[in-house]
Amino acid sequence: MTKLPRYVQPRKQPKGVVSYRFNPPQSLVDAGVVSRKEWGTDLKQVKALAKELNDLVDNYREEQALIFNVKPSSTVANLSQYYFASNDFNALRDTTKVHYKYFIGLLVSAIGHMRHGDVTSKVAKHLYEDWVKQGISFANHGATCASRVFNYAIEMEQINTNPFTNIKRKATPQRKVVWEHADVTNFMDTAFSKYKYRNVGMIVAMAYQWCQRLGDMRMLTWDALDLDRQRMYLEQSKRRAEVFLPIDDQLYVMLKEQHEDYGFQPYVAPHPTPVGGTFKPYGMERLSKVGRRVMREAELPESLRLMDLRRTGVTQMVEAGVPLPQLMAVTGHTHVASVKPYIKNTFASANKALTARNAHVELSVTKNIESDLLCV
Repeated sequence: MTKLPRYVQPRKQPKGVVSYRFNPPQSLVDAGVVSRKEWGTDLKQVKALAKELNDLVDNYREEQALIFNVKPSSTVANLSQYYFASNDFNALRDTTKVHYKYFIGLLVSAIGHMRHGDVTSKVAKHLYEDWVKQGISFANHGATCASRVFNYAIEMEQINTNPFTNIKRKATPQRKVVWEHADVTNFMDTAFSKYKYRNVGMIVAMAYQWCQRLGDMRMLTWDALDLDRQRMYLEQSKRRAEVFLPIDDQLYVMLKEQHEDYGFQPYVAPHPTPVGGTFKPYGMERLSKVGRRVMREAELPESLRLMDLRRTGVTQMVEAGVPLPQLMAVTGHTHVASVKPYIKNTFASANKALTARNAHVELSVTKNIESDLLCV
C-alpha cells in the first residue's frame, strides 16, 4: 500500500475510484496555517500539493517552537506556558480564556514541578480524584483543560503521550429541577420592586422567555435586538450556534423601558453601578449571589437555581407539544442528544401523549365499525 503524505486521507467513490482529501487538525485550521482541501484522483499531484501545505505546517511549528521549546526536562508548568503562547489559546473568547487559565492554574499548582514525561496515567488519575472532592463537574472541567495542554504539545510534535487520555471520568448527576411559573412571577415581582435588582430581573426575564443561558443574557448588547421588528439575534457563546427569536409584546414593553434608561451604552442589562464611568456586565458569580438574594426575599425554595430557567422553558415547550425541530431552533442545539438533558418527564406531557394515543385508537375503531356496516 502506498504511504500517503501527512494529513492526506483517501476516499473511495461509488464507482471504486479513489480521491484524496487534505484533512489537517482543527487547531491548524483555526490558526489560519492551512485549510482543508478536496483533491482529485491524481496521487502524484496530491503528493506535490500536500508537500507544499505540510511545509507550511512545519514552518509554523518551528516558529512556535522558537517561542518555547519543549524538552524532555521540561515541566508541566513549561507545557502550560507553551499552550498559553499558542494561537489555539489566543483564538479563544476572553471568557473561555479565564476559565482555562483557572483550571490550568490548578494543574500547575498540583504537578507543575514535574517533568511532563513523569506524569503517568496513575498521576493524572490521582489528581482527578482529588478534584472530584470539589465536585464531579469541577473535576471533569479540570481534566479537560489539563488534557488540552498535553494534546496541544502532541499536535505540535513536542511530546508523544497525554496521561489524561485514559482517565475514566465520572458522569455528572443530571439536574432535573424546574421552576413553577408562579415562582418565576414571584421572582420578577421581587426583582423589579427594587432598582438595585432590576437588571437581574431583566436578565432572568430574557433567559426565561427565550430559553437561553444566563451567561448569554448578561452579555446581551443592544445591537442584537431589532425592537422595531420585535426580533432578537444571538450567537450563543457555548457553541456559537445562531438563534433568531421573537420578542413578545410583554417583553417588548420591558425592553423599550430598559432602552430608555440604558440605551446610551452597549449592554441591555449591565450592573447598575458604573465602574470608572463605564457600565459593565454582571459577572456570573455576582449574578448568582444577587439572584439568590432576590430568591430569598421572594421566599422561593432553596432548591431552585437561576440556571434551571433554561430547562424550565424547554420543559414547558415539550409539555405544549412543540415539535423537536422547532424546539431546537430556540435552544440552538444541532443534535437531538444535546437536548435530552433539558427534557424532563412530566405528567402534562405524558397525559397529552396518552390522550392523543387514545383518541387515535378510538378513531380507528370507529372507522372500522363504519366500514363493517357498509359491507353488510
